[in-house]
Amino acid sequence: MSISNWRSLGLALAAVALVGWLPSVGVEAQTQSKPAKAATAKGKAIHKVAIQVSENDKAQMNLALNNAKNVIEFYKGKGEPVAIEVVTYGPGLHMLRSDTSPVKDRIAPMALENPNLKFIACANTQANQSKAEGKEVPLLSEATIMPSGVVRLMELQKQGYAYIRP
Repeated sequence: MSISNWRSLGLALAAVALVGWLPSVGVEAQTQSKPAKAATAKGKAIHKVAIQVSENDKAQMNLALNNAKNVIEFYKGKGEPVAIEVVTYGPGLHMLRSDTSPVKDRIAPMALENPNLKFIACANTQANQSKAEGKEVPLLSEATIMPSGVVRLMELQKQGYAYIRP
């Protein structure tokens, strides 16, 4: 191999090494600039869970509610607080619709008993269903409307929420 070929090979390897190195510098700088602080209550970490409901399926909705209840009871038994958001979008919005929810009788008592349990409704889905049905889509009073259910899930994951899709 000639010297110019060795030089070309060396430059190519240096370029590959540099490209591989640059992204890691950015990630390292981002993670070191602000260390993540776990939220605490009385010195204990708060557990955080996001539960996705995107199907108009009573069994899936009940499973999501059962998951929420089980997580709440588990951490209550340990004396540790937990925050849960049940995020509905697409066909799953029916879970929080006052006119079509097959599980609405379970939602009000769960919300009253657990102030850290939130039910999120996707505004995009609500608008699309209203347009398709030619009428306003009514939601349960326990529902909190967010602009986008999918974006809400993304935000929660960035905040350290565990993600569950029953």
